[in-house]
Amino acid sequence: MEFSDLAQAEWLRSQTSQRMLANKMKMGLLSIVTLLCFLAPAHQAHLPSATILDLSFKNMDFAMNLYRKISGYNDQNIFFSPLSISTSFAVLLMAADGVTHEEILKGLNLEQLERADQPELIPRLFQLLHENITQNGTLRLDQGMGMFVGQEFVLEEKFQEQIKRYFDTDIETVDFRDTKGSRSFINEYIKNKTEGKVTEVISSLDVRTQLMLINTIFFQGTWQKPFNPNLTMSAPFYIDNYNIVQVPMMFLEDKLYMMEDSALGAKVLKLPYREGVSMLILLPNKGMDYTVIDDGITAEKFFSWIRGLQKTKLEVNLPKFKMEESYALHDLLPDMGMASVFSNSANLTKLSEEESLKVSEVRHKAVIEVDESGTTAAAATTTGIIPYSLPRTFIVNRPFFFFIYHEYTNCLLFMGRVIDPTKN
Repeated sequence: MEFSDLAQAEWLRSQTSQRMLANKMKMGLLSIVTLLCFLAPAHQAHLPSATILDLSFKNMDFAMNLYRKISGYNDQNIFFSPLSISTSFAVLLMAADGVTHEEILKGLNLEQLERADQPELIPRLFQLLHENITQNGTLRLDQGMGMFVGQEFVLEEKFQEQIKRYFDTDIETVDFRDTKGSRSFINEYIKNKTEGKVTEVISSLDVRTQLMLINTIFFQGTWQKPFNPNLTMSAPFYIDNYNIVQVPMMFLEDKLYMMEDSALGAKVLKLPYREGVSMLILLPNKGMDYTVIDDGITAEKFFSWIRGLQKTKLEVNLPKFKMEESYALHDLLPDMGMASVFSNSANLTKLSEEESLKVSEVRHKAVIEVDESGTTAAAATTTGIIPYSLPRTFIVNRPFFFFIYHEYTNCLLFMGRVIDPTKN
């Protein structure tokens, strides 16, 4: 029988030390790889910040639509990078024309941002977004684009210039006929870009492959309010009414931002990192099926959570977890309106004069690890907390959603759903 939050909080409190020293806790390495495989034959511009926010808003709704599509195929853990996927398709958008261009534009939810008199506005906005996210130099977010071109394949000069200018793309020539050598070379590139976190992504290559587009994201953040690893202990996590697992549950007591969304039947907690990035945790209320929450998650709803956050004294219990998830997006995106790019009718004439080009597959792999690392900091986490005042509790002991976003631009970097923290 499931404990109430208050009962479990009392149980956890009784097991922990009364002294709470601040220990550094690092949100582990997150690495993403998005792969686009093409087969044959079948300088900063000063735009208003509002346009960057518009791009973030549109990207967020694209992320929610893609999440619901993935969720419809499985009821397990989910994790992916909307920014990595949308950036890859922004590159593809520059290569496409006609119906293919229109479908990608609509699938990414970017129709309202396209301007006939500014054909390069969208890639410029992606460039500006990246510059704004990384401008102060303290945020550890490395995003890279690599293009691997077959020896006989000729890129359009304008397209090649654009991807270098807006996406700082590395362009490498490979011999795809040597499938083993090409596979090893590209896997090594991905491994280096993600500091060894993502390896052996490409298990096979089609000898007809002419070009591969690789987008990588690597993020490492340190909590502003560190968890104390000495207070982490085993506790129950209720997958559903019939399945309970024991997880290492982290503990934090501090003043944090949270809000309750009574209409959705959930509450929201903000856990900030030190570099202007935060994790937002959406925890459905007890008895509320997380699948009911799915349809209610939108960009507009997300921004309402951010606006409604209020600072309060909290006891937080959050499970350590790590996930490695892979998705064949070419099986999902056609249902989101992006079909022609994968068909024999694909129009990629801005990419190359080569005839009969189409996208054969889109692979996305994401890895996340959330845990503590063990050095002790000098400051106490209990500063400003009245010892005898019982704080509210936020116990993440059932399926939950999480979103990692850049605060200044509201750009959603990663999102996920945890059903079972013990499943990697």
